[in-house]
Amino acid sequence: MAARPRVAALVTEYRKYSHGQNIVDRLIGGYGWETRWHRPELDVVALYVDQFPESDLSRERVERHPDLAMYPTIAEALTLGGEQLAVDGVLIIAEHGNYPLNEKGQTLYPRYEFFQQTVEVFRNSGRSAPVFLDKHLSWNWDWAREMVATSYELDFPFMAGSSVPVCRRVPSVDLSHGAEVEEMVVVGVGGIDSYCIHSLEGMQSLAERRQGGETGVVSVQGLRGDSAWRALDDGVWDPALFEACLCRSLTLTPADESNRHTYPTREELPQILTNDPVVYCIEYADGMRATMLLMESLVRDITVAARVKDRSDPFSLLFYLGAGHHMQPNFFNPLCQHIENLIINGQTPYPIERTLLTTGMTASGVESLFQGEKKLATPHLDIHYQVGPESTFRRT
Repeated sequence: MAARPRVAALVTEYRKYSHGQNIVDRLIGGYGWETRWHRPELDVVALYVDQFPESDLSRERVERHPDLAMYPTIAEALTLGGEQLAVDGVLIIAEHGNYPLNEKGQTLYPRYEFFQQTVEVFRNSGRSAPVFLDKHLSWNWDWAREMVATSYELDFPFMAGSSVPVCRRVPSVDLSHGAEVEEMVVVGVGGIDSYCIHSLEGMQSLAERRQGGETGVVSVQGLRGDSAWRALDDGVWDPALFEACLCRSLTLTPADESNRHTYPTREELPQILTNDPVVYCIEYADGMRATMLLMESLVRDITVAARVKDRSDPFSLLFYLGAGHHMQPNFFNPLCQHIENLIINGQTPYPIERTLLTTGMTASGVESLFQGEKKLATPHLDIHYQVGPESTFRRT
Protein backbone atom coordinates (compact mmCIF):
# COMPACT_ATOMS: atom_id res chain seq x y z
CA MET A 1 0.00 0.00 0.00
CA ALA A 2 1.17 3.52 -0.82
CA ALA A 3 1.99 5.95 2.02
CA ARG A 4 -1.45 7.39 1.44
CA PRO A 5 -3.90 4.76 0.20
CA ARG A 6 -5.36 5.42 -3.23
CA VAL A 7 -9.09 4.94 -3.70
CA ALA A 8 -11.35 4.43 -6.71
CA ALA A 9 -14.97 5.59 -6.43
CA LEU A 10 -17.55 3.90 -8.65
CA VAL A 11 -20.83 5.82 -8.58
CA THR A 12 -24.07 5.76 -10.53
CA GLU A 13 -24.35 9.54 -10.50
CA TYR A 14 -22.52 12.42 -8.85
CA ARG A 15 -24.91 15.28 -8.27
CA LYS A 16 -25.84 17.46 -5.31
CA TYR A 17 -27.36 15.45 -2.45
CA SER A 18 -26.62 12.10 -4.11
CA HIS A 19 -24.90 9.47 -1.99
CA GLY A 20 -21.96 9.64 -4.37
CA GLN A 21 -21.51 13.35 -3.75
CA ASN A 22 -22.08 13.09 -0.01
CA ILE A 23 -19.53 10.32 0.51
CA VAL A 24 -16.86 11.09 -2.09
CA ASP A 25 -16.80 14.83 -1.38
CA ARG A 26 -16.11 14.09 2.28
CA LEU A 27 -13.31 11.67 1.49
CA ILE A 28 -11.74 14.26 -0.82
CA GLY A 29 -12.21 17.47 1.14
CA GLY A 30 -12.86 16.35 4.69
CA TYR A 31 -15.68 16.99 7.15
CA GLY A 32 -16.35 18.18 10.67
CA TRP A 33 -15.51 15.65 13.35
CA GLU A 34 -15.91 16.53 17.01
CA THR A 35 -14.06 19.88 17.36
CA ARG A 36 -11.91 19.86 14.23
CA TRP A 37 -12.01 19.56 10.47
CA HIS A 38 -10.97 16.02 9.68
CA ARG A 39 -9.03 15.45 6.46
CA PRO A 40 -8.96 11.76 5.53
CA GLU A 41 -5.54 10.12 5.27
CA LEU A 42 -6.25 8.72 1.83
CA ASP A 43 -6.59 10.01 -1.73
CA VAL A 44 -9.53 9.46 -4.03
CA VAL A 45 -7.66 9.27 -7.34
CA ALA A 46 -10.10 7.55 -9.71
CA LEU A 47 -13.74 8.11 -10.52
CA TYR A 48 -16.15 6.12 -12.64
CA VAL A 49 -19.59 7.67 -13.18
CA ASP A 50 -22.37 5.73 -14.89
CA GLN A 51 -24.89 8.52 -15.57
CA PHE A 52 -24.56 12.27 -16.07
CA PRO A 53 -27.72 14.27 -15.30
CA GLU A 54 -27.83 18.00 -15.99
CA SER A 55 -26.94 18.60 -12.34
CA ASP A 56 -23.77 16.46 -12.61
CA LEU A 57 -20.86 17.59 -10.44
CA SER A 58 -18.27 14.97 -11.35
CA ARG A 59 -16.65 16.92 -14.17
CA GLU A 60 -16.29 19.98 -11.94
CA ARG A 61 -14.72 17.86 -9.20
CA VAL A 62 -12.14 16.47 -11.62
CA GLU A 63 -11.28 19.99 -12.79
CA ARG A 64 -10.98 21.21 -9.20
CA HIS A 65 -8.83 18.32 -7.94
CA PRO A 66 -5.77 17.66 -10.17
CA ASP A 67 -5.08 14.29 -8.56
CA LEU A 68 -8.56 12.99 -9.40
CA ALA A 69 -9.13 11.44 -12.83
CA MET A 70 -12.31 10.12 -14.42
CA TYR A 71 -12.23 6.87 -16.36
CA PRO A 72 -14.70 5.52 -18.94
CA THR A 73 -14.87 2.01 -17.44
CA ILE A 74 -14.74 0.45 -14.00
CA ALA A 75 -11.71 -1.64 -14.96
CA GLU A 76 -9.77 1.45 -16.04
CA ALA A 77 -10.68 3.25 -12.83
CA LEU A 78 -9.36 0.37 -10.75
CA THR A 79 -6.17 -0.01 -12.77
CA LEU A 80 -5.68 3.73 -13.31
CA GLY A 81 -5.62 3.02 -17.01
CA GLY A 82 -3.12 0.17 -16.74
CA GLU A 83 -3.34 -3.61 -16.67
CA GLN A 84 -3.27 -4.40 -12.93
CA LEU A 85 -5.15 -3.24 -9.84
CA ALA A 86 -3.57 0.09 -8.87
CA VAL A 87 -5.73 1.28 -5.97
CA ASP A 88 -5.89 0.33 -2.30
CA GLY A 89 -9.62 0.69 -1.76
CA VAL A 90 -12.87 0.67 -3.72
CA LEU A 91 -16.13 2.54 -3.11
CA ILE A 92 -19.27 1.22 -4.82
CA ILE A 93 -22.05 3.80 -4.49
CA ALA A 94 -24.84 2.64 -6.79
CA GLU A 95 -27.70 4.71 -5.41
CA HIS A 96 -29.66 7.32 -7.37
CA GLY A 97 -29.89 7.60 -11.11
CA ASN A 98 -32.31 6.61 -13.86
CA TYR A 99 -32.60 2.82 -13.58
CA PRO A 100 -35.51 0.44 -14.28
CA LEU A 101 -38.17 -0.28 -11.67
CA ASN A 102 -39.36 -3.89 -11.59
CA GLU A 103 -42.91 -5.10 -10.99
CA LYS A 104 -42.20 -5.52 -7.27
CA GLY A 105 -41.23 -1.88 -6.80
CA GLN A 106 -37.47 -2.41 -6.61
CA THR A 107 -35.12 -0.07 -8.42
CA LEU A 108 -32.56 -2.19 -10.26
CA TYR A 109 -29.45 -0.33 -9.18
CA PRO A 110 -26.32 -2.01 -10.60
CA ARG A 111 -24.58 -2.79 -7.32
CA TYR A 112 -23.99 -6.41 -8.28
CA GLU A 113 -22.76 -5.44 -11.74
CA PHE A 114 -20.29 -2.91 -10.31
CA PHE A 115 -19.13 -5.50 -7.77
CA GLN A 116 -18.65 -8.19 -10.43
CA GLN A 117 -16.52 -5.89 -12.59
CA THR A 118 -14.49 -4.99 -9.51
CA VAL A 119 -13.73 -8.59 -8.53
CA GLU A 120 -12.87 -9.41 -12.14
CA VAL A 121 -10.02 -6.91 -11.86
CA PHE A 122 -9.07 -8.47 -8.51
CA ARG A 123 -8.90 -11.92 -10.04
CA ASN A 124 -6.91 -10.78 -13.07
CA SER A 125 -4.47 -8.91 -10.83
CA GLY A 126 -3.94 -11.70 -8.34
CA ARG A 127 -4.71 -9.37 -5.43
CA SER A 128 -7.64 -7.47 -3.95
CA ALA A 129 -8.43 -4.40 -1.83
CA PRO A 130 -11.03 -3.41 0.79
CA VAL A 131 -14.47 -2.67 -0.66
CA PHE A 132 -17.25 -0.47 0.67
CA LEU A 133 -20.71 -0.87 -0.87
CA ASP A 134 -23.41 1.67 -0.02
CA LYS A 135 -26.72 0.42 1.43
CA HIS A 136 -27.99 -3.12 0.79
CA LEU A 137 -26.01 -5.52 -1.30
CA SER A 138 -28.50 -6.01 -4.14
CA TRP A 139 -32.19 -6.16 -4.93
CA ASN A 140 -31.54 -9.81 -5.84
CA TRP A 141 -30.96 -12.19 -2.90
CA ASP A 142 -28.95 -14.78 -4.82
CA TRP A 143 -26.60 -12.06 -6.04
CA ALA A 144 -26.19 -10.68 -2.52
CA ARG A 145 -25.25 -14.10 -1.15
CA GLU A 146 -22.77 -14.58 -4.01
CA MET A 147 -21.15 -11.21 -3.29
CA VAL A 148 -20.46 -12.12 0.34
CA ALA A 149 -19.15 -15.54 -0.67
CA THR A 150 -16.81 -13.90 -3.18
CA SER A 151 -15.42 -11.55 -0.54
CA TYR A 152 -14.48 -14.58 1.56
CA GLU A 153 -13.08 -16.46 -1.44
CA LEU A 154 -10.80 -13.57 -2.42
CA ASP A 155 -10.17 -12.62 1.23
CA PHE A 156 -10.82 -8.88 1.14
CA PRO A 157 -12.47 -6.76 3.84
CA PHE A 158 -16.04 -6.04 2.75
CA MET A 159 -18.21 -3.38 4.39
CA ALA A 160 -21.74 -2.52 3.27
CA GLY A 161 -24.87 -0.98 4.65
CA SER A 162 -26.76 2.12 5.63
CA SER A 163 -25.52 5.24 7.38
CA VAL A 164 -28.27 4.86 10.00
CA PRO A 165 -26.63 2.34 12.40
CA VAL A 166 -23.48 4.46 12.81
CA CYS A 167 -25.11 7.90 13.09
CA ARG A 168 -25.82 9.82 16.30
CA ARG A 169 -28.57 8.61 18.62
CA VAL A 170 -30.90 10.34 21.03
CA PRO A 171 -30.27 9.32 23.73
CA SER A 172 -26.66 8.37 23.03
CA VAL A 173 -26.97 4.77 24.21
CA ASP A 174 -26.63 1.23 22.94
CA LEU A 175 -28.53 -1.89 23.85
CA SER A 176 -26.68 -3.78 26.56
CA HIS A 177 -24.56 -6.51 25.04
CA GLY A 178 -26.18 -9.83 25.88
CA ALA A 179 -29.59 -8.33 26.71
CA GLU A 180 -32.55 -10.73 26.64
CA VAL A 181 -34.69 -9.08 23.98
CA GLU A 182 -38.23 -10.35 23.48
CA GLU A 183 -39.58 -7.97 20.83
CA MET A 184 -38.51 -4.95 18.75
CA VAL A 185 -40.40 -2.30 16.78
CA VAL A 186 -38.88 0.22 14.39
CA VAL A 187 -40.83 3.10 12.83
CA GLY A 188 -39.40 4.76 9.74
CA VAL A 189 -40.19 6.63 6.58
CA GLY A 190 -40.06 6.24 2.82
CA GLY A 191 -41.02 3.47 0.44
CA ILE A 192 -40.14 -0.20 0.20
CA ASP A 193 -36.69 -1.43 -0.78
CA SER A 194 -34.76 1.87 -0.97
CA TYR A 195 -35.94 3.05 2.45
CA CYS A 196 -37.01 -0.01 4.41
CA ILE A 197 -33.34 -1.06 4.36
CA HIS A 198 -32.52 1.99 6.52
CA SER A 199 -35.04 1.04 9.22
CA LEU A 200 -34.06 -2.63 9.13
CA GLU A 201 -30.35 -1.84 9.37
CA GLY A 202 -30.95 0.44 12.35
CA MET A 203 -33.02 -2.18 14.12
CA GLN A 204 -30.57 -4.98 13.30
CA SER A 205 -27.64 -3.02 14.73
CA LEU A 206 -29.40 -3.42 18.09
CA ALA A 207 -30.95 -6.85 17.60
CA GLU A 208 -27.56 -8.45 16.91
CA ARG A 209 -26.40 -7.47 20.42
CA ARG A 210 -29.00 -9.66 22.12
CA GLN A 211 -28.18 -12.71 24.18
CA GLY A 212 -26.79 -15.49 22.00
CA GLY A 213 -25.97 -13.18 19.10
CA GLU A 214 -27.65 -13.31 15.72
CA THR A 215 -29.52 -16.54 14.92
CA GLY A 216 -31.19 -15.66 11.63
CA VAL A 217 -34.77 -15.09 10.50
CA VAL A 218 -37.35 -17.84 9.89
CA SER A 219 -40.25 -15.86 8.41
CA VAL A 220 -41.21 -12.46 7.01
CA GLN A 221 -44.67 -11.13 6.20
CA GLY A 222 -45.39 -7.81 4.54
CA LEU A 223 -48.64 -5.93 5.15
CA ARG A 224 -49.95 -2.75 3.59
CA GLY A 225 -52.86 -0.36 4.04
CA ASP A 226 -55.95 -1.89 5.67
CA SER A 227 -54.05 -5.06 6.56
CA ALA A 228 -51.52 -2.99 8.50
CA TRP A 229 -54.27 -1.20 10.43
CA ARG A 230 -55.97 -4.51 11.25
CA ALA A 231 -52.67 -5.87 12.53
CA LEU A 232 -52.32 -2.80 14.76
CA ASP A 233 -55.83 -3.34 16.14
CA ASP A 234 -55.16 -7.05 16.68
CA GLY A 235 -52.00 -6.39 18.69
CA VAL A 236 -49.63 -8.06 16.24
CA TRP A 237 -46.92 -5.86 17.73
CA ASP A 238 -46.63 -4.48 21.24
CA PRO A 239 -48.53 -1.14 21.35
CA ALA A 240 -46.23 0.08 24.12
CA LEU A 241 -43.23 -0.30 21.80
CA PHE A 242 -45.07 1.52 19.02
CA GLU A 243 -45.86 4.34 21.44
CA ALA A 244 -42.24 4.47 22.62
CA CYS A 245 -41.09 4.87 19.02
CA LEU A 246 -43.51 7.73 18.34
CA CYS A 247 -42.55 9.44 21.59
CA ARG A 248 -38.86 9.34 20.64
CA SER A 249 -39.60 11.00 17.30
CA LEU A 250 -38.71 14.67 16.87
CA THR A 251 -41.19 15.00 14.00
CA LEU A 252 -44.42 13.38 15.20
CA THR A 253 -47.32 14.99 13.35
CA PRO A 254 -50.48 15.75 15.36
CA ALA A 255 -53.88 15.40 13.74
CA ASP A 256 -54.79 18.90 14.88
CA GLU A 257 -52.20 21.38 13.60
CA SER A 258 -53.59 24.05 15.94
CA ASN A 259 -52.48 21.96 18.93
CA ARG A 260 -48.92 20.68 18.57
CA HIS A 261 -48.99 18.82 21.87
CA THR A 262 -51.40 16.00 21.13
CA TYR A 263 -50.69 12.32 20.65
CA PRO A 264 -52.62 10.97 17.63
CA THR A 265 -55.49 8.64 18.40
CA ARG A 266 -55.98 5.37 16.52
CA GLU A 267 -58.76 6.99 14.49
CA GLU A 268 -56.53 9.90 13.54
CA LEU A 269 -53.55 7.87 12.33
CA PRO A 270 -54.87 7.13 8.81
CA GLN A 271 -55.83 10.81 8.38
CA ILE A 272 -52.25 11.92 9.02
CA LEU A 273 -50.49 9.48 6.68
CA THR A 274 -50.06 10.53 3.06
CA ASN A 275 -49.30 6.95 1.96
CA ASP A 276 -50.55 3.56 3.05
CA PRO A 277 -48.49 2.21 5.95
CA VAL A 278 -46.15 -0.69 5.20
CA VAL A 279 -45.37 -3.32 7.83
CA TYR A 280 -42.87 -6.19 7.88
CA CYS A 281 -43.53 -8.78 10.58
CA ILE A 282 -40.29 -10.66 11.25
CA GLU A 283 -39.75 -13.81 13.29
CA TYR A 284 -36.21 -14.66 14.36
CA ALA A 285 -34.98 -18.23 14.87
CA ASP A 286 -34.53 -17.73 18.61
CA GLY A 287 -38.15 -16.60 19.03
CA MET A 288 -37.64 -12.84 19.06
CA ARG A 289 -40.28 -10.92 17.13
CA ALA A 290 -39.68 -7.69 15.26
CA THR A 291 -41.89 -5.28 13.33
CA MET A 292 -40.85 -2.61 10.87
CA LEU A 293 -43.39 0.11 10.09
CA LEU A 294 -43.02 2.73 7.36
CA MET A 295 -45.34 5.62 8.21
CA GLU A 296 -44.55 8.50 5.91
CA SER A 297 -45.78 11.91 7.17
CA LEU A 298 -46.75 10.60 10.61
CA VAL A 299 -43.02 10.87 11.30
CA ARG A 300 -40.03 11.98 9.25
CA ASP A 301 -37.34 10.13 11.18
CA ILE A 302 -36.43 6.62 12.36
CA THR A 303 -36.99 5.37 15.91
CA VAL A 304 -36.73 1.96 17.55
CA ALA A 305 -37.95 0.36 20.75
CA ALA A 306 -37.26 -3.01 22.37
CA ARG A 307 -38.92 -5.09 25.07
CA VAL A 308 -36.10 -6.37 27.28
CA LYS A 309 -36.73 -9.11 29.82
CA ASP A 310 -36.96 -7.94 33.45
CA ARG A 311 -37.11 -4.27 32.37
CA SER A 312 -40.40 -2.50 33.03
CA ASP A 313 -40.07 0.28 30.46
CA PRO A 314 -39.04 -0.19 26.82
CA PHE A 315 -35.52 0.51 25.63
CA SER A 316 -35.92 3.13 22.90
CA LEU A 317 -33.98 5.68 20.87
CA LEU A 318 -34.00 7.95 17.85
CA PHE A 319 -31.49 7.52 15.04
CA TYR A 320 -30.59 11.19 14.73
CA LEU A 321 -30.09 12.25 11.12
CA GLY A 322 -30.39 16.00 11.65
CA ALA A 323 -32.14 17.90 8.88
CA GLY A 324 -31.77 15.06 6.37
CA HIS A 325 -30.41 14.80 2.84
CA HIS A 326 -31.49 18.18 1.62
CA MET A 327 -29.86 20.35 4.26
CA GLN A 328 -26.48 19.42 5.75
CA PRO A 329 -26.48 15.63 6.00
CA ASN A 330 -23.77 15.22 8.62
CA PHE A 331 -24.98 11.70 9.31
CA PHE A 332 -22.62 10.69 6.50
CA ASN A 333 -19.63 11.79 8.62
CA PRO A 334 -19.44 8.71 10.89
CA LEU A 335 -19.98 6.45 7.90
CA CYS A 336 -16.98 8.08 6.21
CA GLN A 337 -14.93 7.55 9.38
CA HIS A 338 -15.62 3.83 9.15
CA ILE A 339 -14.86 3.79 5.41
CA GLU A 340 -11.51 5.44 6.06
CA ASN A 341 -10.66 2.89 8.75
CA LEU A 342 -11.73 0.09 6.40
CA ILE A 343 -9.34 1.22 3.68
CA ILE A 344 -6.39 2.19 5.87
CA ASN A 345 -6.54 -0.60 8.44
CA GLY A 346 -8.61 -3.26 6.69
CA GLN A 347 -11.13 -3.28 9.55
CA THR A 348 -14.90 -3.49 9.19
CA PRO A 349 -17.00 -2.01 12.01
CA TYR A 350 -19.44 -4.94 11.94
CA PRO A 351 -19.70 -8.27 10.10
CA ILE A 352 -20.85 -8.20 6.48
CA GLU A 353 -23.46 -10.76 7.58
CA ARG A 354 -25.49 -7.91 9.10
CA THR A 355 -26.06 -6.37 5.69
CA LEU A 356 -26.55 -9.78 4.10
CA LEU A 357 -29.35 -10.45 6.61
CA THR A 358 -30.98 -7.03 6.20
CA THR A 359 -30.71 -7.39 2.42
CA GLY A 360 -32.55 -10.70 2.73
CA MET A 361 -35.21 -9.27 5.04
CA THR A 362 -35.76 -6.39 2.64
CA ALA A 363 -36.10 -8.68 -0.37
CA SER A 364 -38.43 -11.02 1.54
CA GLY A 365 -40.65 -8.16 2.69
CA VAL A 366 -40.93 -6.87 -0.85
CA GLU A 367 -41.67 -10.38 -2.13
CA SER A 368 -44.34 -10.94 0.53
CA LEU A 369 -46.14 -7.77 -0.49
CA PHE A 370 -45.87 -8.79 -4.15
CA GLN A 371 -47.42 -12.17 -3.35
CA GLY A 372 -50.46 -10.58 -1.73
CA GLU A 373 -49.11 -10.28 1.82
CA LYS A 374 -48.25 -13.96 2.06
CA LYS A 375 -46.20 -15.03 5.07
CA LEU A 376 -42.93 -16.37 3.68
CA ALA A 377 -40.70 -18.96 5.30
CA THR A 378 -37.08 -17.82 5.00
CA PRO A 379 -34.75 -20.80 5.49
CA HIS A 380 -32.19 -18.97 3.33
CA LEU A 381 -31.87 -16.38 6.12
CA ASP A 382 -30.31 -18.90 8.50
CA ILE A 383 -27.49 -16.42 9.09
CA HIS A 384 -25.53 -16.58 12.35
CA TYR A 385 -22.95 -14.09 13.54
CA GLN A 386 -21.65 -12.43 16.69
CA VAL A 387 -20.67 -8.85 17.47
CA GLY A 388 -18.54 -7.66 20.35
CA PRO A 389 -19.63 -5.34 23.18
CA GLU A 390 -18.10 -2.22 21.61
CA SER A 391 -20.43 0.33 20.01
CA THR A 392 -19.84 1.68 16.49
CA PHE A 393 -22.28 4.59 16.39
CA ARG A 394 -21.19 8.22 16.75
CA ARG A 395 -21.38 9.27 20.37
CA THR A 396 -20.32 12.95 20.11
